[in-house]
Amino acid sequence: MAENLVRVRWLGHAAVELGYSNKILLFDPYISENPVAAVKVDELKPDYILVSHAHFDHLGDTEAIARASNALVVSTAEIAYLCEKKGLRAHAMHIGGKHSFDFGYVRVTPAFHGAGVEGGHACGFVVQFYGKRIYFAGDTGLFSDMRLLGELEPLDLAILPIGDNFTMGVDDAVVAVEYLKPKVVVPVHYNTWPLIQADPYEFQRKVEARVSSRVIVLRPGEVYEF
Repeated sequence: MAENLVRVRWLGHAAVELGYSNKILLFDPYISENPVAAVKVDELKPDYILVSHAHFDHLGDTEAIARASNALVVSTAEIAYLCEKKGLRAHAMHIGGKHSFDFGYVRVTPAFHGAGVEGGHACGFVVQFYGKRIYFAGDTGLFSDMRLLGELEPLDLAILPIGDNFTMGVDDAVVAVEYLKPKVVVPVHYNTWPLIQADPYEFQRKVEARVSSRVIVLRPGEVYEF
């Protein structure tokens, strides 16, 4: 793999890994009980773990991975404080906030979904990672302020759920792409269970028929470099 490219690896469900050189950032690491996981927990050695909300299929194996790798957990204040109580390193943020890290910065964005923790909010993230801007939507329904996110942060990549029932389905996610205007889109959060069955190639066809964004369909474990 090229050292000067950002690597995106879909690990299955909503777990996604970003890499550049030796720096690794991990989103929503639901691995050990994930029926479509492409890796094992002990194979993951991230520097940072970003957690969008505390449902089991997103908070997942955060504790085990962070404890083994000494990764910094970045999340909403409620989740960060829970992690600190368990002896993990954590950085608390909240919706609308932005903070600089050694790879760039993280902006915490709204997500319309349950928090999975008392008093909290689900969120997404815009990450500037070595000069590339990546939007990880988390679990969310479609909302019109996605248009504003695309204006605030011209996006190289958007990682969007398409599985319906708990999140956007294919058609709503197509509209999200129209709002966000990313260069590339990777669909996630589908086909883990029958309840969130979706056709990523239908999503690809519909997006590419309406906008200039390109859809990259990955299988769990596959890598896209940009």
